[in-house]
Amino acid sequence: MFSAWLQRQWFDQRRLAPALWLLLPLSGLFVVLAAWVRRRTRPEKLAVPVIVIGNITVGGAGKTPLTLHLARVLQQRGWRPGIVSRGYGGENAVPRRVDRDSLPAEAGDEPILLARRSGVPVWVGRHRAAAGRALLAAHPEVDVILCDDGLQHYRLARDVELAVFDGRGAGNGWRLPAGPLREPLSRLAAVDAIICNGLPDARLPADVPRFEMRLQPGLFYRLDAPTEHCEAGAFFGKNLHALAGIGDPGRFFRTLEGLGLDFEAHPFADHHAYTAEDLVFAKDSILLMTEKDAVKCAGLVAGETWVLPVEAELSPALIDLILEKFRGRQAA
Repeated sequence: MFSAWLQRQWFDQRRLAPALWLLLPLSGLFVVLAAWVRRRTRPEKLAVPVIVIGNITVGGAGKTPLTLHLARVLQQRGWRPGIVSRGYGGENAVPRRVDRDSLPAEAGDEPILLARRSGVPVWVGRHRAAAGRALLAAHPEVDVILCDDGLQHYRLARDVELAVFDGRGAGNGWRLPAGPLREPLSRLAAVDAIICNGLPDARLPADVPRFEMRLQPGLFYRLDAPTEHCEAGAFFGKNLHALAGIGDPGRFFRTLEGLGLDFEAHPFADHHAYTAEDLVFAKDSILLMTEKDAVKCAGLVAGETWVLPVEAELSPALIDLILEKFRGRQAA
């Protein structure tokens, strides 16, 4: 698959692979167009504080677990958060509410997971500012917006920017499509904090607050019976397959290995739209998957399937930093 090959070229080394040299003119064009779009964009400020959780690289890096973590700790601090997202794969030209039974093809996989796990209002829309306005109109009690992804969506003004990296870091350091960067590394000088989901890249700026994020696995739950749980030990000695369609599928597989499990790995592209044919390999075995994949695989798997949730763990100093930024907004 071309996308898998390209990801390897981007992230498996810290220099531009010769195979990507032909893409350099396109990278130059991307830089010019991105700068032009940003200069022409007029941000819209919402009535409540906005936290953008994003990254400057393509693909997932742990934004959704971080968004869930922030929603939970903000509630613990007395805030009433709402969440907006683009809704990858959905049309969403008009903002729409997302609930636990929304269709992934319409709302996107991550927003449905956010709705199921967070217990707070979740809205999606191509234009996040419009989605935020719709959310606030429907839920006037909401007093802070979390934007899952959208660091480059400058139409939505933000009070706090968090840039997330996983262990792959900035890859080869080049802009799209020759590299994985949506924006240059110098963009990080303007964010409020960098969140590292794995070993930090040495090229990240040292003068920006940095926080380590650890993803801790919970108990497995059965896809067709979510109230049924078990620990990893229940799978020892069993015929196991594991699939992951996330930004870095290897991260999920390494988690399973850390739990002592022996399995056959099946990586898929991020946001892959699964079909029953994709999953026939698991018919006579036990299949393990991420929560994000589970949103799209319900009803497609013939065999026994278990889902592994994860929880983000971060220093309380991150929420302290965010709330200090909010106090600055109120003082202004």
